[in-house]
Amino acid sequence: MPISSRKLASLPRAQRLRKMAKMFGEAEMMFRNSGTWGYPLDDIAIALNLLALDAEFPPEIAPAVSAAVDAACAALRNMEAQGGQSVDALRRRINAVRHILLAETGQSQADWDFLDAEHRLNSAKRTVFPNMLVFLEDIRSPFNIGSLFRTAESFGVEKILLSPLAADPLHQRARRTAMGCIEIVPWERMSLEALEALHRQTPFFALETGGVGLQEFVFPTSGVMIVGSEELGVSPAALAVADASRGRVSIPTYGAKGSLNVSSAFAIAMYAWSVQTLGMAPANRACGSSAESRSFEETDGATAF
Repeated sequence: MPISSRKLASLPRAQRLRKMAKMFGEAEMMFRNSGTWGYPLDDIAIALNLLALDAEFPPEIAPAVSAAVDAACAALRNMEAQGGQSVDALRRRINAVRHILLAETGQSQADWDFLDAEHRLNSAKRTVFPNMLVFLEDIRSPFNIGSLFRTAESFGVEKILLSPLAADPLHQRARRTAMGCIEIVPWERMSLEALEALHRQTPFFALETGGVGLQEFVFPTSGVMIVGSEELGVSPAALAVADASRGRVSIPTYGAKGSLNVSSAFAIAMYAWSVQTLGMAPANRACGSSAESRSFEETDGATAF
């Protein structure tokens, strides 16, 4: 909604800066969703001009703020002069100013990913590998749950299964970290015994130390990756299930710690699994889209490549 310079200037400083940050965020969002700049340039100019007059930034950052505002003003002038060209330059300058405003007003900075007009993740942009499943066994931290969901969404996991004692994906901290992924990645709670009974013909493997190195491990084109708790790792019972099937995959490390945070390790393993699955896909395998997601069709989901 257009706003006059007088109205914006009349707001208390903290409220004015938050309003500007919101304006810049909406402008960037419109560009991300449409690929064109649709936000009123006059409103951007009003906000930048007011920022140029703001003398209340701390002395240690004031020069950086001034430089960022000047650069955004120059990008705005260039875009107006070129009839809508140089959109990316303006977006980058506006983004820099927006983050300064967020920091100045103490607001958290969120990631965006693929967002639709309602600010939700767009599930139509997903690529899903059929029967690529993940079992999260007793992951206690909501932050880690959210991070694991986000990684799973990024690398095509079809569904996440959580043990009965894993943290709640609907916890506020989990949802904040997942950035919308919990809403579009199917999930349910399930015991290890129930999971094993339901997927008797499906390969199982565990992400755990003491296994086959990541580069040597042969991932199944479909299967269940077992990821253990932050403190204790994969349980003996779950390891027994994995060892009776496809075994364990490990990530070589070279530091004194000797292990990675579960979220970091999962991201590395998921990247390797998805890349190997894509690399083993037949050349003529097409990616068919639906209203909800894209899926790589498997001719034999249990066959290892």
